[in-house]
Amino acid sequence: MAKIRKQEALDYHSSGRPGKIEVVPTKPYASQKDLSLAYSPGVAEPCLKIAENRKEVYKYTSKANLVAVISNGTAVLGLGNIGPEASKPVMEGKGVLFKIFADIDVFDIEVDASDPDKFIETVKAISPTFGGINLEDIKAPEAFEIERRLKEELKIPVMHDDQHGTAIISSAGLLNALELAQKKISKVKIIFSGAGAAAQSCANLYCKLGAKIENIYMYDSKGLLHHGRKDLDENKRKFAVHKKDIPFETVFEKADVFVGLSKGGIVSKEMLLKMSNNPIVFALANPEPEISYKDARTAREDIIMATGRSDHPNQVNNVIGFPFIFRGALDVRATTINEEMKLAAVHAIADLAKETIPDEVVEAYGEKNISFGREQFIPKPIDPRLIYYVAPAVAKAAVESGVAQEPIEDWEAYEMELKNRLGLDNKLIRNITEKAQRSPKRVVFAEADNLKILKAAQAVQEEEVAIPVLLGRRKSIDRLMEEYNIEFQDDVEIIDPKSDEEEGRRKEYGLHFFDKRKRKGVTEFEAIQFMRERNHFGAMMVEMGDADAMISGVTRKYSDVVRPALQVVGLQKDVNKLAGMYILNTKRGPLFLADTTINFNPTAEEIAEITINVAKTIRKFRVVPRIALLSYSNFGSSEGLDAKKMNKAVEILHEKEPNLAVDGELQANFALNNELMNEKFSFSLLANRKVNTLIFPNLSSGNIGYKLLQEMIEGDSIGPILVGLKKSIHVLQLGASVREIVNMTKVAVVDALNK
Repeated sequence: MAKIRKQEALDYHSSGRPGKIEVVPTKPYASQKDLSLAYSPGVAEPCLKIAENRKEVYKYTSKANLVAVISNGTAVLGLGNIGPEASKPVMEGKGVLFKIFADIDVFDIEVDASDPDKFIETVKAISPTFGGINLEDIKAPEAFEIERRLKEELKIPVMHDDQHGTAIISSAGLLNALELAQKKISKVKIIFSGAGAAAQSCANLYCKLGAKIENIYMYDSKGLLHHGRKDLDENKRKFAVHKKDIPFETVFEKADVFVGLSKGGIVSKEMLLKMSNNPIVFALANPEPEISYKDARTAREDIIMATGRSDHPNQVNNVIGFPFIFRGALDVRATTINEEMKLAAVHAIADLAKETIPDEVVEAYGEKNISFGREQFIPKPIDPRLIYYVAPAVAKAAVESGVAQEPIEDWEAYEMELKNRLGLDNKLIRNITEKAQRSPKRVVFAEADNLKILKAAQAVQEEEVAIPVLLGRRKSIDRLMEEYNIEFQDDVEIIDPKSDEEEGRRKEYGLHFFDKRKRKGVTEFEAIQFMRERNHFGAMMVEMGDADAMISGVTRKYSDVVRPALQVVGLQKDVNKLAGMYILNTKRGPLFLADTTINFNPTAEEIAEITINVAKTIRKFRVVPRIALLSYSNFGSSEGLDAKKMNKAVEILHEKEPNLAVDGELQANFALNNELMNEKFSFSLLANRKVNTLIFPNLSSGNIGYKLLQEMIEGDSIGPILVGLKKSIHVLQLGASVREIVNMTKVAVVDALNK
């Protein structure tokens, strides 16, 4: 996992608007009438409807999709009892996960109440606001009583994720691991290291799946829970089923399953050697497991292993469960999250791990193939199918167990709604990051004496997505690194193209450049002199194979980067026109825009070629392009050169690429509004398809359109991506942020991999 620096974490949470979540209006508010409808006097009407029938609150407010993430800060991560205020960053983070994985809105609530009765009364008092309650980071044993009473006394879903999240994910993993080991759950000997809320919940759920409590050996910090222990609370006494103490090292003899929920480094290779054949080891302490993945695999070739870490196979990660469990519970308006719903989630997650894995997940992990087996018996957290596997299973269990107040009638339609709720495309940057991490490439940063570039280079190295090569004056780079405390994990190569040390390489690169440009008016002397300029030198590093990609442009004019790229690496075969494409990662999914940076007034034929090349590039991101050619006209409704040009370009595209989802000419509002499109132009190839690519008629409209969208739409932006070059060279926006530079670097690495 990439190292997280203290200051980086603090900057992430404090920069811009402090915190990680905000409230965004979902209704118009531009006019006085809008405001009168939103508040007084218009708001009185839904208030009266709800007063007549309280169930109407789900129709007129956000309650149906709103979850409270509530903590008193008594057991925050591994930090202990740090108080409610200090727990807030964690609760906000949980809200982010709910939103990005399941489109569930969250208010985080931090309660200053360590007394269970006071905490329970507070949660009950505010519960009318919410459709569900996620309890978080509350210490045991109080957590058990708090959850039990709230579930009994409230008629909305309540779940303490620290207890049940790990239990649900590890149960799914256990079912599949036992299948691989060819063992029955009723026969296996199970060891637990740790006896807290998570361990007890795991053991309870394993028993629901068929494990025998007499086969469970649960250890806390004082040893085995057994009959002779007088220091056990009611919850622990349930698992004190053995007559006497057994040393931890001894209990591994002939054990089938080890579940670690305690602390790192407490299990040795020798202990694993005592276990039965095909031992199942879930070492879930984080960040250091009870035994390292490497040591465990070295000790036993037949081991079936999971950890809590993302850099090893089979990660037991709660995000595989809680967003989708609440999604299913909310969608049928369940009154609780019961055992049937949790078991349904277990089986859905277990079943998904056996399915053929989508290409985008395989590619994200840099594998040629991932299939069900010892390296894959728990789904990957980024698997886009989780929402429509787990949520419907939970919802069906709620209906069948009688706790659903709004049963779903059409399950196929519900599955489609889930697929469309977030859109697979929203995971674009995550997938690009994962793919880059699996095969980092050497990326030249041509402006390394710029602070933003240095910070971005540091970030991509720490995130393990690229190997940075810094071009610039060493003294300037060293001064900035010292002044701003920038450190690189490994030695980073710093090259000054003007230095005496690079004289030999300047000559080598210059002669190669001369060979390319000697019939373009460039002399041998000039060619060598060009290599003193960073953009030429960096581009030549990529051309000669000394680097895989180059990033530049944060301090230079666009043309100062594009020109050397064209002169040095040139265009791909069969490409006549270079184009610039931006990606806006919006709530509706990624939006690709071209040409926004290079061609002033392309012809219809050139528009068609640019569109084809852009479509090829988009497909490499594992996204299906659905393309609108934009104008001020709709299918010939207005006369004019641009409208006719785009119309002709569409004719060319339909002839050359009959399977490409492209149409036009179209006004932008019709292109982006599917309902409007269906109403007026149902004949179009884009009717009933969500457009994700916009092609502009000229540079002016493209650049203006992109800049407006970038300022108005919240989300990551990447670009401009140069479409059509032989090798991976990309230009940054003048004054790009560190985050934009990092995203662009990830794209450059993936582009280099594709090429």
